[in-house]
Amino acid sequence: MLSEKTQVLVINFMEWAALIFIIVLGISLLLTIGLYIYDKLQTKHAIKRNYPVIGRFRYLFEHLGEFFRQYFFAMDREELPFNRAQRSWVYRAAKDLDNTIAFGSSRDTKKPGNIFFVNSPYPTLNQDAVSPREIIVGEGCGQPWKTSAFFGISAMSYGALSKPAIRALSKGAAKSGIWMNTGEGGLSPHHLEGGADIIFQIGTAKYGVRDDEGRLDDEKLKAVAAHAQVKLIELKLAQGAKPGKGGILPGDKVTEEIAKIRGIKVGQDSISPNRHPEIKNNDELLDMLEHIRQVTDKPVGFKTVIGSPEWLDELMLAINKRGIARAPDFITLDSADGGTGAAPMTLMDDMGLTIRETLPMLVDALQRFGLRDRIKVFVSGKLVNPADVAWALCVGADFCNSARGFMFALGCIQSLQCNKNTCPTGITTHDKRLQRGLVVTEKSERVAHYAKNMMYAVGVIAHSCGVKEPRELSREHARIVLDNGFSVPLNQLYQNLR
Repeated sequence: MLSEKTQVLVINFMEWAALIFIIVLGISLLLTIGLYIYDKLQTKHAIKRNYPVIGRFRYLFEHLGEFFRQYFFAMDREELPFNRAQRSWVYRAAKDLDNTIAFGSSRDTKKPGNIFFVNSPYPTLNQDAVSPREIIVGEGCGQPWKTSAFFGISAMSYGALSKPAIRALSKGAAKSGIWMNTGEGGLSPHHLEGGADIIFQIGTAKYGVRDDEGRLDDEKLKAVAAHAQVKLIELKLAQGAKPGKGGILPGDKVTEEIAKIRGIKVGQDSISPNRHPEIKNNDELLDMLEHIRQVTDKPVGFKTVIGSPEWLDELMLAINKRGIARAPDFITLDSADGGTGAAPMTLMDDMGLTIRETLPMLVDALQRFGLRDRIKVFVSGKLVNPADVAWALCVGADFCNSARGFMFALGCIQSLQCNKNTCPTGITTHDKRLQRGLVVTEKSERVAHYAKNMMYAVGVIAHSCGVKEPRELSREHARIVLDNGFSVPLNQLYQNLR
């Protein structure tokens, strides 16, 4: 038995312990409430805004992951579809943070397909560097488009993306002087809100410019083209996520506003035809492009994924037969390695060719048929980091589009829920509670930072190669690693120079 004195001491200790526990619990509760309120009201982080307090663990685990991955899990460059190193560069660029790294590259320098740039022994000095040259698209049109930007926002529809996401992209694009593509979902007031240059896309369902039977309505097309911000009209034949299949928007994303913009019914799945019913060959494609140009008086082109070089030759022959003045003003080349849109896995994974193969194929075909100066080339397909964009410019692209890069700039965490209505960052959902996390004023700044830092970083690559600006890059400035671990210059691999 314990003595009376000892019992008193034990009781006192337990009382003090209980009191300390209550105080700690109370402080923890107050701190949690304070963090909850702060997270709910702050505007910088969508995850913390949508998931107060709990969302903070994401950042803790992300930081701890840097240490644990080297022992237990995948390294930075082993995640798919975009690895941590790729995403980290975008996040830091969007936040306008320092993007330097330490202790050497974690990249596998011998991996086949890797691109390395050829540094000049005499790189361009800052005082000798110049701004990217201006390019004109549609010189023969009544309203040609001029821009010096070489990086812009790829096609993402309002519907697939939320209202605050489209608004943030619009405002960010205007701040950085780049363009944005509407995607096939039609032109919304949210695209116009920021004042950015806009590429209006006409998909196979012709959303926003269709009549009651789904055919092209010239009066509606004129009304869209009448907006001064709409600079180009793009006819979509195919997209990288699903070559040979039309767009898919689940019914729970078809709100009243989206239905009105698209010209469809509320709450019903929005599934586009797998091609334009009135276009079944090259001549009918060129007829449609010419008709749209006559109706709008603006530059017109088409977007597609290439499956074979034979089709390209046939198309170029058909263009030359009509005359160079009647050629498309631009071609947008998409890559077959997926995209932001919902798609059947077999099409996402197994259909079409990637831009690594088809971009040089397209540029060389234009060169062979004397159309390179007449037809400008946009390219898209996992172009999220400076090296990706610099490679595309080396091969011959005039403009580079990115969709997922700008989604990362908006705060996307690659949760792979784009085809659902549950995106935790508010980017691809129409759930008002989740959209609240995406604050337009904050995210538009990140979009602008990402675009500006991307173009600056590509300029750094160009200057290291010894040229004065990014559009002077050519195939001799990049090398690709072969299966044997050694590299060859792109002009040797593809044979034809720009």
